[in-house]
Amino acid sequence: MALHQQYALVRGKTGFNLDLQSKELRALRPHEIRMKVKAASLNYRDLLTFDDPDGNKDGLVPLSDAAGEIVEIGSGVRNWKIGDRVSPGFFPAWTDGAFSQSHLSNALGGGQTDGVLSEYAIADEAALVAIPDYLGFHEAAALPCAGVTAWHALFERGKIQPEHTVLVQGTGGVALLGLQMASAIGARVIVTSSSDEKLARARALGAWQTINYKSQPDWDQIAVELTDGRGVDHILELGGPSSYDRSIAAIAPGGQIAQIGVLSGFGARPDMTPLQFKNAAVNGICVGSVAHYANLNRFLQKHGIHPVIDAEFAFDDAGAAYELLRSASHFGKITISGM
Repeated sequence: MALHQQYALVRGKTGFNLDLQSKELRALRPHEIRMKVKAASLNYRDLLTFDDPDGNKDGLVPLSDAAGEIVEIGSGVRNWKIGDRVSPGFFPAWTDGAFSQSHLSNALGGGQTDGVLSEYAIADEAALVAIPDYLGFHEAAALPCAGVTAWHALFERGKIQPEHTVLVQGTGGVALLGLQMASAIGARVIVTSSSDEKLARARALGAWQTINYKSQPDWDQIAVELTDGRGVDHILELGGPSSYDRSIAAIAPGGQIAQIGVLSGFGARPDMTPLQFKNAAVNGICVGSVAHYANLNRFLQKHGIHPVIDAEFAFDDAGAAYELLRSASHFGKITISGM
């Protein structure tokens, strides 16, 4: 069999190291395709995986998000052909319908399931979506986790409407794609960040209002004031324990908090009582299905939305991409080119 290049998380004396390896290409099963990876992107989850050698296998191929071109198909594949531009879903087995706990162990690039930071990747035909023609590979690679998460939170579960207000925390991939999609239907979006420069860029993307939570730590009360005392209809809760109580204070009656992020750690224990008296809700959002991904792509194509790419790294420079992600200085997504 031919060899190809892939990265692996290999245990060292103090944890994982990112190691470039040569591996044999295995034969395809009947309903699998082989994709030449043209671009991959990083998510905060990839830092958590890198920093958890006890919870992830030695030799794990990291990253869940990629886009590429089919170069080989299994004998039973009927819906795809060589040359198709495709991207695999974050949960390959969650194609549609209700979520199952069993999908958690099969998420790409974590636990025992290899990901896509590789010259070639194999995927089941049912786990793929077609890349919209107007998007480049780096833009498409920005979507499987961050884009689907924002779509699931706001549109599939949140049922966002044009008259709604949305608050997104930070300027990472989920936040900015949420901003772009909500703005596209006419919803008003408030963005919080500790950087005035990033907030200016968010306004250029369509943010209705921005709040610097470093200089204005009572951002929840400011959000209430901006909405004439009502509060916001949707919050993409990306901060975790440090922001949760303020999110509850900022949510409007009947509003929905999408529980997504853990930037300040795990184990948020907010006072949930105010939600009861606001008839508000918390929706747990863990990415989404392949069907959600297809719905997202149709929406993006309809509105001509381009994901924001902060930086593109060469395949041989993947370690620097991790370093930029860890610095938290990026605006939007960080991508890595294929070989």
